[in-house]
Amino acid sequence: MPALFGFARPFVDAHHHFWNLDRNPYPWLQDEVLPAFRYGDYSALRRNYLPADYARDTAGFAPAMTVHMEAEWSRANPVDESLWLAEVAATHGRPHAIVAHADLAASDAAETLARQAAVSLVRGIRQKPTPTERGGRRSSALAGSMDNDRWRAGYALLAPHGLTFDLQVPWWNLDQAADLARDFADTLIILNHTGLPSDRSAEGLAGWRRALEQLAAAPNTAVKISGLGLAGQPWRAQDNIALIRDTLAIFGHKRCLFASNFPVDSLVADYGTVMRGFVEAIAPLGDAQQQAVLHDNAVRIYRLNSAPPYLATASAHQRQPA
Repeated sequence: MPALFGFARPFVDAHHHFWNLDRNPYPWLQDEVLPAFRYGDYSALRRNYLPADYARDTAGFAPAMTVHMEAEWSRANPVDESLWLAEVAATHGRPHAIVAHADLAASDAAETLARQAAVSLVRGIRQKPTPTERGGRRSSALAGSMDNDRWRAGYALLAPHGLTFDLQVPWWNLDQAADLARDFADTLIILNHTGLPSDRSAEGLAGWRRALEQLAAAPNTAVKISGLGLAGQPWRAQDNIALIRDTLAIFGHKRCLFASNFPVDSLVADYGTVMRGFVEAIAPLGDAQQQAVLHDNAVRIYRLNSAPPYLATASAHQRQPA
């Protein structure tokens, strides 16, 4: 670890993305426009982002291991993203694990999950559930929501494959997530982006804290402390340290992970700014607690020390990684 951190310790980046727009299908980065992207204008992301780009961004802060989060590859063929990433890993040495995508409500959910689980680097699944509006009423009739019976039937298939679930929803939907964690106790839920506390009013942050507390009451939950940028504003430590510390207090140091969300969060900060702010936020923790948050929790949750050699299945996928 560089001396600026004040200790010599490797860390894991538990959430980043690669994409090759010249070869692979990412509709949101190519021919579609997201009308309400949470950081506003994201046109700067409409470029290839590959291991060399990540290495440039992390220069001086290079993580020991990384976890790749599905990057909204075309939903018609999500397993192809995992196979492509296996090629990238075989060539470049990262990522060390993959969180893949599957439509849990689809008629072929069982087949897709089986195929994803067969990719040796895949550790979990992310599908963003259909959210309710803030203050809206929950309904099992809402297709794709965490209350929907068909979606839950697909979710029930994660545990038999040993897959975790990465969850990205606004904090006011975490009551649904708490119920999901209770009803499927064998599946670990990893909340993405700190529950998306974009409303920084006193009322908004109080609601966010209560929502985190409700989810954290379930022992089969964890949280990635990431994605704390605000639209139109640079990432600043003074805006985010209190939120990082609140999250640590709620979930405890054994269930919190550092994650960069690069290159998406490059819209609000460079890698060093995020890393330095995070290290400042966790400075009051003891040495072993800091190591857990920065490294050990991600290694445990994503089984980074048990990954087999890079995939034989990758060789069957003919596209080149870069």
